[in-house]
Formats: sequence, structure tokens, C-alpha cells
Amino acid sequence: MSVRRLAEDTVQPATFAFSKENAAWAEATIKKYPEGREQSAVIPLLMRAQEQDGWVTRAAIEKIADMLGMAYIRVLEVATFYTQFQLQPVGTRAHVQVCGTTPCMLRGAEDLIRICKKKIASEPFTLNEGGTLSWEEVECQGACVNAPMVMIFKDTFEDLTPERLEEIIDLFDAGKGTDVVPGPQIDRIYSAPIGGLTTLQAPAEEKKPARASKAKEEQAVSVPPSNAAKPSTVADITNPTLKTPATAKKAAAKNVKVEGETVDKSKPAKKPR
Repeated sequence: MSVRRLAEDTVQPATFAFSKENAAWAEATIKKYPEGREQSAVIPLLMRAQEQDGWVTRAAIEKIADMLGMAYIRVLEVATFYTQFQLQPVGTRAHVQVCGTTPCMLRGAEDLIRICKKKIASEPFTLNEGGTLSWEEVECQGACVNAPMVMIFKDTFEDLTPERLEEIIDLFDAGKGTDVVPGPQIDRIYSAPIGGLTTLQAPAEEKKPARASKAKEEQAVSVPPSNAAKPSTVADITNPTLKTPATAKKAAAKNVKVEGETVDKSKPAKKPR
């Protein structure tokens, strides 16, 4: 794991304060936690501070620690542990996070990184000349099926080509980032197949079978319903004229006297009179 430290003192602001709106949000967020557990709000407050200023400053860490009754070192531990927190200044208009995990790498993430080096700066976490852009390589952003992709602030831009990423960077640098629609940059709806759905579509209309001839209809109607399910066979087991043991008791008694496995040997044989 890489070592993460706060930015140099030369770029650290002297103080930090939440805006009026964010201060009200922070107070409401702290109240969501039970008494004595207010320190659980440390991550949400750090995220709101980053969204306000673009990065987490030393002054913001100390301010949040005071609000939650925490030691400075405890809040610093949280801020330096999670890579979602930017510890030094980033681009004021766009900080491009390029996913470099396997799916994106296989589909061209290296080409996207080359574009960032060309359009922004040769090294990550380095501001461009105007201070409006910066970039970094990150781990999986959770849009593997739409690789390669980048994240700018809270939005993801997927199915990218180097040319399309260049266009997006230029738009953000010109202050027109809101004109770029997040999500897939090709003919795809979210993570659906390219070109549209191929499954779960409405079933095709089935052709109705040809109508049976009149002769077959008459033949089918002439069969009595009571006999429709009876098998047509000459086997003795289905011959209704043969007597069953229930209707021919004498024949059944005669069958019982036959020597072999059919004789019930569990009962003692009767002695002849």
C-alpha cells in the first residue's frame, strides 16, 4: 500500500469552514448517530469537505475533529487510509480518474492514460498549467462490462476511445463539463448489449396450425368422450370380458392354491380333514 501524506504547507490554507448550507447538512448528519457515537460521521463530513474545496486540507481535518470531539490524529488516520480522499489540490474543473484494473486494461486503459499525459500532465496528481485539470490511475470503478472508463468527480464515462476522452477533457477544461452525458459513450443503454437488447424481448408471433379437414373433425366428434382415453389393445389385462378376482371368487381361490411364490407361507398350512 502506498504511503499517503498531506500536501506541503505551501499549498495548505490557513483555515477551513463549511459553507452555510454544508454546515447545516453537517449538523443534521451528526444527529443521525446515537449519543456517544457522533464520531461515526467522520467519513461523510470529510467527503462533504472535499466536495466543497476539491480536496481535504489539514485545516478541514482539524475542523472536523473539533466538531466530532476527536483527536486530530484519528481523523488524519481516516483521511490517509481511504484513497477516495484527495490530500492535495486537484483540477478545479476536472480530476480524471482512469480505471486501470484488468478489464479496463485489456480494453484500452493504457491508451486513455496516454491521453491524460498528453492533455493534462505527464505525471498523476499534477495540475495542468491553468490548474483546471488533473488525473490519476485508480482501481476498479465497478463498470467492468463497459470498459474502458474514467470517473470525473461523481460521474462515470464508459466505453471510451482515446478520441472521445480527448473531447471530454476539452469540454471540461472549457467549463462545459455539464454538456457531457455520463455513462456509455456509444450506442448502449447502461450495461445492455451494444446495439440493443438480444434477450428478454417480446416473443415472436406464433403461426397458428392449419385448420383440420372437415372429415377429421367429424371423426374426432364421433368418438364418445368416455372412451377417448381408453387404450385400444387386445391384451388380457385390458380385456373387459375377463373376470377379476373380485367378480370370480372361485377362480381366485383356485389361483391361491398354486404352488410357488404366490402361496402365502406366513400362515401355517391347514391340515386336511
